[in-house]
Amino acid sequence: YNWYAVNDPRGLAPAGYHVPTDAEWTTLEDYLGDDPGKKMKSTTGWENWTRDLECTNCKNWNAEYRKKTACHVCKDTRVHGTKSHSGNGTNSSGFNGLPGGYRLGNGAFGTIGKNGYWWSSSEYGTSDARTRYLYDDSGYVGRANVSEVRGLPVRCLRD
Repeated sequence: YNWYAVNDPRGLAPAGYHVPTDAEWTTLEDYLGDDPGKKMKSTTGWENWTRDLECTNCKNWNAEYRKKTACHVCKDTRVHGTKSHSGNGTNSSGFNGLPGGYRLGNGAFGTIGKNGYWWSSSEYGTSDARTRYLYDDSGYVGRANVSEVRGLPVRCLRD
């Protein structure tokens, strides 16, 4: 949905439900405590991600010493392997957030499998509205102002 559908006076949500406000999203995050995004993400469907592991030997070297001699552990790349992480969450909140990505105003889709976004019913300025998002590599719940022409999912809240 674009935000104009969310804001339509006829109502997008079924009877007995509404699109949550920015403040209601904040209430959910506060209630969930630490790592709310991990608690909101589904247990499947999120992409895995990889992070470089910094060489522990290099962490103890200063810049001047590093210029003279390559590290005998990582050969001066500062990286000593990688570690894969699951992008999935625990869904302990029951939210079951999926990484549906977004749709741009020109019709192109982005970040499907990596990020999940949802509209709030709160407008911000004249052409943006408040949203919430989850990323595959984080337990954080993000808050952003997004152009009203973008297409994002909606989660309805019981009245």
